[in-house]
Amino acid sequence: MGKKYLKLSEFTIEGKFLGLLSNKRQKNSHLQLQIESGDVEIKLPKNLRPQTSEDLMIGGDIRVLGVSKLHTKTRKIKLKAHQILSISDDNHQQQINPVNKAKILVCQKSSCRKRGGKGFLSEIEKTLCDRGLKELVDIEHTGCLKHCHGAPSCVFQVGKKQYKKMHPEAIVKILLQEKNSHSSPETNHCSKNNIS
Repeated sequence: MGKKYLKLSEFTIEGKFLGLLSNKRQKNSHLQLQIESGDVEIKLPKNLRPQTSEDLMIGGDIRVLGVSKLHTKTRKIKLKAHQILSISDDNHQQQINPVNKAKILVCQKSSCRKRGGKGFLSEIEKTLCDRGLKELVDIEHTGCLKHCHGAPSCVFQVGKKQYKKMHPEAIVKILLQEKNSHSSPETNHCSKNNIS
């Protein structure tokens, strides 16, 4: 079975930022760019979407670097960004940095749930929401993490680092250090409905 997409080439396109587009499944999945020959839609990877929506102004000049791919069956070309630069009038460039989300894996097998896994998961979500850090983390309900002796089992991943048996406050401390090192303002998007 062949590949669905074939990589054609890397590209650099400059133009005016017209806004972000959403489809039925994903919010802000594409950016729309006005160039001399017309309007172009460029797919954004998930790690660029939060910063792009905050940092770009409609009508501003930007440079998009990415890769073009050809769909092997439909023969349509797809453009996907991997870097976005905001260009001001004095030719100064500002890079839009991707946000690398941390990940929390919480075992939801019966053994861990009986030993407090469900409550632990709720406590983590509540703590992150209260501190406005929910947007920096993906929480995954998993199967067995092979740490049954220390249940409830939780693995916290930040970049290439992994932490086990973390208390929610310790997770917050590490996230705040990461957030301050990237110094990107985040908003609190939590509501009582988001907490399990």
